Amino acid sequence: MRDCIFCRIARHEADARVVYEDDRIIAFHDIAPKAPTHLLVVPKQHIRNLADLHLEDEGLIAHLMLSLSDIAHTAGLDNGFRTITNTGPGGHQEVYHLHFHILGGRRLPAL
Repeated sequence: MRDCIFCRIARHEADARVVYEDDRIIAFHDIAPKAPTHLLVVPKQHIRNLADLHLEDEGLIAHLMLSLSDIAHTAGLDNGFRTITNTGPGGHQEVYHLHFHILGGRRLPAL
């Protein structure tokens, strides 16, 4: 998707404070942080959300999920962190490109 902001960030066509990148995912600081550390981890392939995953996305999603802990550790979140993904309007998804939030840097309230 040419106009998707996360696709543009993944293609380095839009600015972001990138903390991690490989051939399948990119992680960067959220522009409206909800915690002292608030990162977004995004697949470079455009997938709208969890509801749009297909069996052929299995390897990509496994890679993304297995990378979350390393990305959090690199960001200094050794005391713990929270991961969140929002799906659809009822889940308060704002950008329709699958992404996972990593939140930490303070004790987070219980959900």
